[in-house]
Parts: sequence; C-alpha cells; structure tokens
Amino acid sequence: MFLLPKTNFSQNSTVMGLPYEEIHSKNDVAMPYQYVREADVMWSKIVWRRIELKEKKNHILYEPIRPIGEKKSLIDVILDGIENKGLTAYKATISDAGKEFDLILKQDEVNNVMGAKEEILLIAVLEGYDTVTVPQPYVSEEITSYLVKELWFFDKQRSVLDVRIIGFCPVREFFDDDIDPDHLMPRYSKVFWIHYPEIRSLLAKSPVYSANTDVSNLTYDDIFQKRYFSSFIYMESNPYNRTIGNYEIGLEALLEGERIKKKIFQYEQDLWEY
Repeated sequence: MFLLPKTNFSQNSTVMGLPYEEIHSKNDVAMPYQYVREADVMWSKIVWRRIELKEKKNHILYEPIRPIGEKKSLIDVILDGIENKGLTAYKATISDAGKEFDLILKQDEVNNVMGAKEEILLIAVLEGYDTVTVPQPYVSEEITSYLVKELWFFDKQRSVLDVRIIGFCPVREFFDDDIDPDHLMPRYSKVFWIHYPEIRSLLAKSPVYSANTDVSNLTYDDIFQKRYFSSFIYMESNPYNRTIGNYEIGLEALLEGERIKKKIFQYEQDLWEY
C-alpha cells in the first residue's frame, strides 16, 4: 500500500501550502499608549496631514487591490470593520475641522459616499421594453489618499515630544460622467472619518501586504505608530479655522507645511541647553 510522506504542515495551513500557520497578526494587540496627565502637557498643537497613496512609500496602504488571504488594503480593512465589526464611521464635510466625529453614518450612507449607486437599464420583453434597476457597488480602489488628524504635545514628565493620531479620513478620486464624460478632470471627495483609538485593535490584527516578500510581521497599526508613511501638512489649529490652501498655493503651500513641521520639532529643541 502506498503511503503519503508525513509533513509538518499544520491542518490550517495545507490549503495555502505553508509549513506553518500564520498566527502572528491574529494574536497581535495594539500597544497601549503611555499614560499622560493633563498637568504634564506643557504645549500641544493639532495638525492635519494628507497621505497620497500614489507616492511609492505609501503603496503599502493601497495594496493589494484585491484581498490576498488575510492581507487587505487599508480601505478594505476599514470597510470590513464598518460592515462586520461594529466600527463607527462619521460624516465628513467640506469644512469639518474640529467636528470630525459629530455625526454617525449608517451602512447605506457609507455605501453611498463610497460611490455605490443604482443603474436603470432597459430590457426587451414581449410587450416591448421594460426597466430594471441594477445595483452598482462601490470601487474601493478609488480611495487614493487619506487625511490624518493628529495631536502633537510635549510631556514634561517624560521630557518627550509625542504624537497621537486622532482619526483619519479616506479621500475618493473619481470621474463624474455627467460633468466630465471624457474623464479629463478627476473629482475628490472626503468619504467619512474614523476615530483612530476605536480602530487600533482592528489595525493591529491586520497584516500589510509587501510586494517584496510574502512574510510580513508589520500590521497597519505598526505603519501608523512607527510613522512608516509619507505625508504633508495641509492645516494646523488656528483661530481662523483655515487651511494652508486658503492663504498659500502651489509650492508655497508645501513650503508652509514644512515650516509648520519644523516649528513643531524646533519647540522641543528650544527646551534644551547645549
């Protein structure tokens, strides 16, 4: 009788052809933040950043376009969390600075802002023609950037300049066939805000995809906590509640964002004597 050779493949990994079970990310938990007392915060500043997924360093947040096993793009992780894991999505508006987490969106509203719609088609019947409504699902690949709201502060107890991400907002890039049938000018729309402390546990269990290796110990929470992304500042907290684009354009707007970033880090340097 012919016997198959024994292998050390686990029962849960034989389908994938791996000699081990992928459990690293499944058992991960978000690293708790260092406790901070209000009395120890000497200085703080809220800034808003934009992460462009078209930049090479940020491709890790965009890929894979379609889920590969446990690995999904960041937007697919978020949408799955909203639909199946009770994650809360908040309404995004044109000018929502300071009000990002006021209004909660329902599932059908999430689908709508993501671009899901219904298309009416004509079909031939015995009596002539009839109409049928066909649902058109959203396309997650249309998310090409993220807005990130974060708080920078100096903790005198630990003598460090620290940062906490407050939330982020996916931005959809799409073409409006009614206005631009030739697809010459894309439109951009904020879809919803996600409160980062709420999604951290989910991100900590979501491995990222790497085009260089199928083995990845990084999760999306690692990407944000270790600052493995490229971004630029487009707004800082100010009494006028205005973005940099309201008073600078083009290259000057990018330089203004860099000036704000340098000002934040210079604050820490100014506290020390050399």
